[in-house]
Amino acid sequence: MVALYGAFNEILAGMGMADRIVARTEADATPPSIAALPVIGTHMRPNLERVLAVKPDLVLQMAGRGEAEQAVEALSRLGVPVAVFSVTDFPGLYAAILRIGTLTGAKEAADSLVAALQERLAALVAKAAGKARSKVFFEVRSGSLLAAGKGSMVDAVIAAAGGENAVTAEKKIVRLADEELLRLAPDVCLTQRGPMNPEARPMTERPEYAALPCVKNGRAFLVDEALYSRPGPGSVDAAEALATLLAGDAKKEARP
Repeated sequence: MVALYGAFNEILAGMGMADRIVARTEADATPPSIAALPVIGTHMRPNLERVLAVKPDLVLQMAGRGEAEQAVEALSRLGVPVAVFSVTDFPGLYAAILRIGTLTGAKEAADSLVAALQERLAALVAKAAGKARSKVFFEVRSGSLLAAGKGSMVDAVIAAAGGENAVTAEKKIVRLADEELLRLAPDVCLTQRGPMNPEARPMTERPEYAALPCVKNGRAFLVDEALYSRPGPGSVDAAEALATLLAGDAKKEARP
């Protein structure tokens, strides 16, 4: 199998099927067992000849930008089985895992992985029930300010962790003016660092955001893009990490 989107490698590994992965993209080297595998290009622009050379019985891709869809269509025309998924929340993630289990003949492994993820997430949701929710802002890209909206996996992570997305637009990614961010006045600010935002700086280091509650209270953080923005088993890890951070925020607010 070849995953053109890194989270599918993590799903396959979680199902005990890392040994079925035969190649990787330039950006993906986890789980560690795939680091030495042949590289077939990028997520958006895989080299079709390299993909064909490793003779995959299945290629997995995440729906999104047009370039990725063009590659999928080209592989399909060449006779390569391709499955494309759109995941923006935890039910969608579970459905994708179960479908991969069906496609790979590993239904029991998929069922087991989903059950484990559901159990962990249910524990988080139960712990947050009835508690005040901090307003969380997630910065996707600095400069021309991009934020995670309600249509994103990040929104699902924030909700599961016991927070509330400060951005209410029903889009995956929302462009904002600095004035709008100041108006939102989030309690906690997360700035992702990764390919989409390689030169990330916490908002505490940017004078234009000095008036934000998250900056005044020391609640502006850098987080890993792959963990928070990439739908996969790591999304539950992200929710658990954020829940711990928000719990610390609640303790801070509770001090006399």
